[in-house]
Order: sequence, then structure tokens, then C-alpha cells
Amino acid sequence: MTLLVTGTIAIDSIITPFGELESCLGGSATYFSVAAGHFTWVFLVGAVGEDFPEDYLKIFDGRPIDTTGLEKRPGSLTFRWKGSYAGAMNEARTLDTQLNVIAEEPPTIPEKFRHADFVFLANTAPDVQLKLLRQVKSPQLSMADTMNYWIQNNRDDLLKLIDHIDSMVLNDTEARMFTGQDNLITAAADIVQMGLEFIVIKKGEHGTLLMTKDKQCFVLPAYPTADVKDPTGAGDSFAGGMMGYLAAQNAFDLTTLKKAIAYGTVTASLVIEDFSLRRWHTAARPDIDQRYRQLKEMMQFK
Repeated sequence: MTLLVTGTIAIDSIITPFGELESCLGGSATYFSVAAGHFTWVFLVGAVGEDFPEDYLKIFDGRPIDTTGLEKRPGSLTFRWKGSYAGAMNEARTLDTQLNVIAEEPPTIPEKFRHADFVFLANTAPDVQLKLLRQVKSPQLSMADTMNYWIQNNRDDLLKLIDHIDSMVLNDTEARMFTGQDNLITAAADIVQMGLEFIVIKKGEHGTLLMTKDKQCFVLPAYPTADVKDPTGAGDSFAGGMMGYLAAQNAFDLTTLKKAIAYGTVTASLVIEDFSLRRWHTAARPDIDQRYRQLKEMMQFK
């Protein structure tokens, strides 16, 4: 089945305890599509400026990613983000953000993409996400990401978006902020009751929580890796692995969702082992499958 992703393609500058990397490839849609491309065909929709280096597009070469929906706009500049990590690297400190092209009108979804079976709306303004979703015909499953800024400043738009999507992914801090609930299980249940089929809450190094509309719950720890160099894009890579697996299976029942979350978990564990998307120059689907088997074995006990 086909999977459509809309989101940012960015130029990042990253500082971690393991080094610095200036003007590297980033963006939510970039991380998502490369991760999802290990499982299924991906339709990528986004916009960059005329300053975007052509060499950066090589990351998509040889992968099942259709970049027809990637607009390069003359006279515009690419979205840029600079951030730093310290200590346990659980959260980025934003040093600079230049919206540039993403402050303009969102891209148009190509006609051949509008019949995608699965849709992921990567993090951006909820009214923009809804505008993009309305260009798609009748997806089997639509999921949106969000962040604390939209929860605090665009809550009404976010609630309107929820009326039109099937599921959401957000982190534990955002879930608590959105609901006002300290207990994460209660927060998940409150969000699902807004009309979603299921909610996925990311807890960073502490794993993931799934809650379905009939209150079935699933929790999974993170894959244990000590080789963390750059956490940028971990959440988007998790979502890409998860949605890529769901689209490949053409299903999102509870059993498939559990496996999808496990695949998303191990996919994210790979990307954080190097800066930007460099890890995908050496890692491939067999590495994802191996970690999936290892994670499954770790969860078995008598």
C-alpha cells in the first residue's frame, strides 16, 4: 500500500557532546520518508528554497520514495533549524529557527498522490495539516504529529484537525499538556475519547505507550543502545518505521499496531547512532529486522 507524508525538508545545524555538524540534511518528512522507505513505497510532499543543495537529494536515490511532490521554490529559502543537546540528550535546545519556505503556502499534493492509502501529517501548524489532508481522497488511516507550541497557541485548530484524523503521535510532555492530566494513562484515554482510533505516546528513552479507542493498552521499552550521537529525527524515524510497517501490512488492528511500534522503535534506535541521516548510508532493512528480533527476545520471560 502507498504511504503519503507531508512535512518539512530542512537544513539543520546540530551540536551534541559528540561533535558539531553544520548545514546538514534534516526535516520531519525527510527522516520519516527514509525510515518508512525500508517497508513500503512513500510519496513525499514538501517544499524547499532555491538554496537547498541538490546533493542532499541523493539520500532518496535507490529508495522507494517518490519525490514528485517536493517543490523547489525560486526566490525562497529553505527552513533552517539549529539546536544543541547536552547531558542525557533527552531534549534539544533550539538555538535558531528560520521558517523561510514553511511560512509560505503549503505545497500542492500531486494528483497521483491523492489516493494514498495511509497518510502521515508530520509536525507543522494544525491548520496547514488539515489543509493538506483535505487534498487526499479517502485514506484508510491518517495520523498527525504535533508539538507543545501548537498545543499552547493553536489548540482550537488542533481540535478541529482531530475531528478529521484517525490517530495521533505525540510525546509524554505534550500529552500531559494537552489534557492537563499528570497520569499518562489517563491522558492517553482522554485524547482517544476525542474521536481517534488510537494514540501513540513517545516516552523517549522510556519507550512508547499505545492506547486504542476501546482502551486496550500496550507499552514497549526503547531499544537499549549506548551509541547515541544525535537524537535529531528520532521521533520522525519512529513514526516512519511504524507507519511504513502498517502500510506494508495494509492493516492497523491491535496485533499489527504492536508489531509496528516495535519496528518504529528499532528504526529510531539506528538513526540516532550518527549525525543527521548518515546512519542510513550503512544501515538497511536487515539491521532493522535483526534489532526487531532482539527486542522481541528481550521482552520474553517466564
